Amino acid sequence: MKVKQPEPFTFEAGPRAVLLLHGFTGHSADVRMLGRFLEKKGYTSHAPIYRGHGLPPEELIQTNPDEWWEDVRDAYKHLQDLGYKEIAVAGLSLGGVLGLKIAYSEKTKAIIPMCTPMFFDNETQLTKGFKSFSKEYKQLEGKDEEEIEQEVSDVMENSTAVFEGLAAFIDEVRANVDTIYTPTYVVQARKDQMINTDSATYIYENVEADEKDMKWYEESGHVITLDKEKDQLFEDIYQFLESLDWEE
Repeated sequence: MKVKQPEPFTFEAGPRAVLLLHGFTGHSADVRMLGRFLEKKGYTSHAPIYRGHGLPPEELIQTNPDEWWEDVRDAYKHLQDLGYKEIAVAGLSLGGVLGLKIAYSEKTKAIIPMCTPMFFDNETQLTKGFKSFSKEYKQLEGKDEEEIEQEVSDVMENSTAVFEGLAAFIDEVRANVDTIYTPTYVVQARKDQMINTDSATYIYENVEADEKDMKWYEESGHVITLDKEKDQLFEDIYQFLESLDWEE
C-alpha cells in the first residue's frame, strides 16, 4: 500500500507570521493544528517539511542536518518573499534546535522551542524512537512481519551517520544559545521520555533575551503539540505572541 505523502502548508491570515518547524521523523502534521489555531487568531503560518521527512526511513537516513537547515532557511525566506517582515519561529524537538539556529542567524521576532534537545546524551531514546517510526511506516505500507523485521534491521544498521550528524548539530546550536537576544518562550513537557528535560532549563538560563519565559506542561509527552494539553499550549503561545512589540 502506498503511504500518502504529507505536504508543507501556508495559512495566510494577518501581517504577523510564524514559522512552524516539525520534529525528527515527523512532518507538517506535528504543527498543523497549531497553524490552524493561529490562523483563527489572525496570524499567518508556514510549515516546511525537511528533506527525507514524511518518507520511508531509508530516504530519511540519506539526508542530514545541513540539508534540513537549508530547508528551514528556505522556509524562512518563503515567508519573507510573501512580504512578511516580522517572523516568529516555533519549533518542536529537532524543529526547536533548527529554530534556535534561525534565532541567532536571522533577525527573528521571537523563538518558541518546544521539547527541544540540547544534549545528545539519550541516543538510546532517539534510536528507539527511530526504530518505532520505521516499523510503523512499514506496517502502513502493508508489509508482513518478517519483511518489516529485516528492513528495520537494515535501516538501523545504516542510520549511524544521521545520528552522528544530529549530535554534532545539537552541540553546535547549544554552543551558540547565548548569542540569542530575541524574545524566547521555552516549552517543556514534564512526561517527555524522548529528550533530557534539563535542556529546557539550559535554554532558558543561557539565552540573553530580556524577554524570556518558560513553562512546564505537567500532563504532556514529547509531541506536546498533539498531546492532551495542546489547547492550553496553543493559547499560551498566542498570549506570548500578543505580548511582543509588533511594528504593525
